[in-house]
Amino acid sequence: MTCTEGFAYDRRARVCVDIDECRTVPDACRGDMQCVNQNGGYLCIPRGLYSQPTYPRAEPYPLPPPPGPVAPSYPIVSRSAPCILGYTLSEDGTCNDIDECVTDSHQCNPTQVCINTAGGYTCSCTEGYWLVGGQCQDIDECRYGYCQQLCANVPGSYSCSCNPGFTLNPDSRTCQDVDECADEPCSHGCFNTYGSYMCNCDEGFELASDGTTCNDLNECGFSEFLCQHRCVNTPGSFQCHCPGGYYLYEDGRSCEDINECETGNNTCTTAQVCFNFQGGYTCLDQLKCDPPYIELSDNQCMCSSENPACRDRPFTILYRHMDLSSGRSVPADIFQMQATTRYPGAFYIFQIKGPGNEGREFYMRQTSNVSATLVLSRPIKGPRVLVLDLEMVTVNNVINFRGSSIIRLTIYVSEYPF
Repeated sequence: MTCTEGFAYDRRARVCVDIDECRTVPDACRGDMQCVNQNGGYLCIPRGLYSQPTYPRAEPYPLPPPPGPVAPSYPIVSRSAPCILGYTLSEDGTCNDIDECVTDSHQCNPTQVCINTAGGYTCSCTEGYWLVGGQCQDIDECRYGYCQQLCANVPGSYSCSCNPGFTLNPDSRTCQDVDECADEPCSHGCFNTYGSYMCNCDEGFELASDGTTCNDLNECGFSEFLCQHRCVNTPGSFQCHCPGGYYLYEDGRSCEDINECETGNNTCTTAQVCFNFQGGYTCLDQLKCDPPYIELSDNQCMCSSENPACRDRPFTILYRHMDLSSGRSVPADIFQMQATTRYPGAFYIFQIKGPGNEGREFYMRQTSNVSATLVLSRPIKGPRVLVLDLEMVTVNNVINFRGSSIIRLTIYVSEYPF
């Protein structure tokens, strides 16, 4: 036999009897609710509104009802509670929601948060937690890339930070490059890079080990050939200096001789001749020929063959002047001498005569029958003034003639090798 919902068939009595759900259903009512069985079902009623009746148990529904007034077969609910489950009757007769979260009548575990709802409540987790196995566990937000750079997980939340050279944006997640150059950390130039910066120095300076300051470069220490004479280091650069008697050339490094004779910056008188040489000048007096020589021109003396005192003397003495740089590389051809008059059957001998070549710095090299060259064979340093007599001997065996002429060469050796 099949019974309606809420009843079960009793084979012995052969009738349908009520099922007591308050006993057979686990946790039929929760919280502060009292399970009350009734024919064909059950009710969950707040305990404060429930009173237990003393009436006998209801009989199976196939039996006829007893004569006269019949007593109810279920618990009596106070007539002052017309509100549905989860509400309570207020003094003005309206039904107000029961806040189970405030009255602590909920069944949320300590890790959960109670959220009141109309007529009930729900158990949830706070932000930053999720429900795992009935328990609220912290969410590791750092595993999901919430932060652009650095992330630190904290209970229920997370904290973003940035690498050096970056600052956290107002969204507290992304990072923005810091323009360190705005604070002028470099002593000279600054170049901002992504997350950092680079310092650079002006020309003539080098970056120090601290990466921010600039030290002056001593260009003069790089090479001794940077300047022709003397190098003076200056902040960020250098200057070349020349000795007295020279000026700095337009290349800023070479030294050029000042020709005092052309500029007029000399002390020679009108009766003298100004002779310029490297680094200086000299004033030459007018030529005076020593007897028995007589003046042939402004730079030449002659001893006449008709004068007995001129026998065995050079026929002419020609005065010449030249300058020579100190330390000039050798061998070097520095002066040329040749016969101006040629005689049939004659030949010529060239030689250095007299003092002035004690150190053997010079020699004559004959280059043709009528010419020779003065050669510097050893380096010579100045300042010095040397006087050499360069003799040309003329020999003619046809007419049995032998004579000579001299060039008296004065050499001004400068102090510097330029």
